[in-house]
Amino acid sequence: MKPIEPIKEHFRQVFGGDPAVISAAPGRVEFIGNHTDYNLGPVLGAAIDRRIYIAIRRIEERLFRFASGSHSDFVSLDETGSPVDGRDYWVNYPLGVYNSLIRRGLSAEGGFEMFVDSDLPTGAGLASSAALELASGKAFCECYGLEIGLEDLAVACKEAENEFVGVPCGILDQGVSAFGKAGSLVHIDCRDMVFSVIPLGDEFSIWIFNTHKKHALVESLYSERHEECLSAVNGLVESGLEIGCLADVSMDVLESAKLSLDAKIAKRAEHIVGEISRVEAVRRLLEEGKVEDAGKLLFQSHASSENLFENSIPELDYLVAILRSMPGVLGARLTGGGFGGAVMALTRKDFTRIYAESVASAYRGRFGEEPEILECHTADGACILESVS
Repeated sequence: MKPIEPIKEHFRQVFGGDPAVISAAPGRVEFIGNHTDYNLGPVLGAAIDRRIYIAIRRIEERLFRFASGSHSDFVSLDETGSPVDGRDYWVNYPLGVYNSLIRRGLSAEGGFEMFVDSDLPTGAGLASSAALELASGKAFCECYGLEIGLEDLAVACKEAENEFVGVPCGILDQGVSAFGKAGSLVHIDCRDMVFSVIPLGDEFSIWIFNTHKKHALVESLYSERHEECLSAVNGLVESGLEIGCLADVSMDVLESAKLSLDAKIAKRAEHIVGEISRVEAVRRLLEEGKVEDAGKLLFQSHASSENLFENSIPELDYLVAILRSMPGVLGARLTGGGFGGAVMALTRKDFTRIYAESVASAYRGRFGEEPEILECHTADGACILESVS
C-alpha cells in the first residue's frame, strides 16, 4: 500500500486544502472463467496489490473538480449528467459512480474536489477502470454519509460503466475489486450476483506477462463471440432443450445435442460449458487445499481458449508453452477477453524474477519484443484509508 501523505500533499498543491477522505481499491486478475460471465456462469478473480487511490472533499459550490497524478491542473465541471469526451474521458468513471449513487440516496447538494493517484498499470488488463470506480464509490459513500452494502456498491459501479461510460462489462471486475481478500480469490455466481471468498494461501504469486499485442479487430471479435454464444443457446433451444443460457447446460447434455449446431458454434459452446465446469472444479480443489491440481486446470483453460473459443494469439500460446516448462509454475492461461493482451501464471515462491526474465528473453527471441512483467499478490478489496468527514 502506498503511503497516504504524498497523496494528501498532491491534493493540497492542486486544491489548496486537505482532503476529507482517502480511499483505495485494487486491480484484478481474471483467474479462471474466460467469457463465462455474460453466459451467466461462475468466474474466479484475484484482487491484486496494485491500487487506485482517491482523495476527496465536498465543497459548497456546484463545481466538480478532478485531478490526477502529479499534474497541477484539473478538470472542472459544473454538471455531472453528461459524459466527457477527449483526453479527460477518464473522469466519466467517477462521474458515472456519482450518478449511480445519487439514485441510491446520495445527496446531490454542492460539489466536490477529487484527486486520483495510482500504482496500477493501465492497459495491462488489470481492470484499472473498475478500481477507479470502486475507490470513487467508497470515497463518495464515506464523504457523503451514504451506507450501502458491498454488493450494491459493486452493482452501482457496474451500472456506471455500462450506462454512463458505455462499456458492456460483466460484474467480474467490480466484484473482485470490492470483495478481494489477501490470500484468497473471489468467486462470483454471475447469474445470481453471489460473491464469496475462496482460500488460495499466501505462499503463491501471480505473474502477469503483458504482450501489449492487440488484434486489430478485437472489439468486433469480442462481440462476435458474444453473438456466437447466443446462437448456441438458440440452436440448443430449437433442438428441444429448455434452457436460457449456456450455464444451464451440462457437458453430457451438450455432447448429445451439439450435432444440431453448426460446427463453429458447437466449439464455442463446448468452451463455455467446459470452462464453467473448470471454474467449479478449481473452486472445489482450492477449498480442499489442492492448489497444484487447480493449477493444471489453468493450462486446460488456455488450451480450450486456443482451440475451441479461438480467442488466443500465437504470442499468448507461446508464453503459456514456455511457462509450462518452468520450475515453480503451477498453471498459466490467457487472462481477460483475449485476442491479445496478457498471460497470467500461478507460481510457487521459488519462481523468481530471474525465471520470469528468462521467459521474457525467450519471448523476445521469438517475437522481437519483450513482454512487460508484473509480479502480483492477492490483496484486500476497496477500503477507506483515512476519514475526517
